[in-house]
Amino acid sequence: MAEVDRHSRWVQFLKVLLPLVAILLLSSVFLFSRSIDTDVSVPFTGQEIDERLTDQVVTRPDYKGVTRKGEEIHVEARRASQGGAEETPTASEVHGRFGLSNGGEITLESDTGSIRPDKGTATFVGNVVITTADGIQVTSDLLNTSLDEIRGDSPGQIDGTGPIGNFTAGRMTFGAEKKDGPVHILFTDGVKLIYEPQKAER
Repeated sequence: MAEVDRHSRWVQFLKVLLPLVAILLLSSVFLFSRSIDTDVSVPFTGQEIDERLTDQVVTRPDYKGVTRKGEEIHVEARRASQGGAEETPTASEVHGRFGLSNGGEITLESDTGSIRPDKGTATFVGNVVITTADGIQVTSDLLNTSLDEIRGDSPGQIDGTGPIGNFTAGRMTFGAEKKDGPVHILFTDGVKLIYEPQKAER
């Protein structure tokens, strides 16, 4: 009988003790939560946020596509701005890669430019560098390219270097001369080449 009474007392005692322990645990959670640092810094200043809202700035815009021939087109930038209704969209630190169907590639980069999927174009402006897989590197101030096919046009003077030497030209274009044909690079308008035999022999 005494053992039954002792058991009952333990049950009564635990009925009181366990709720108290639960209350203490909950209160400690709230106490500790007050010590959490809620001063989280935002990665943008107020001015930058205003600029992004006003100019519709996009960080790291990235366009990827495949042409009808299966060639890969990839153009990205550090940031892009839509600008106002009368302004042309602009982008900074523009990079591009055109993967050719024969396994080669053309890489592009410039200080600024624009990426216009709505118009099927990408423009590279300022310190434009065009590099091909077979060792040709061309610099220019402007390059207009297509996002629908491997095609580009640099209408101003270009300076280049390649396996046979250094050269300049008044214009450079690249693309397929015939439908579904290979991509060719064409230099026109007063081409000047400084032939370097040591380069050609390598």
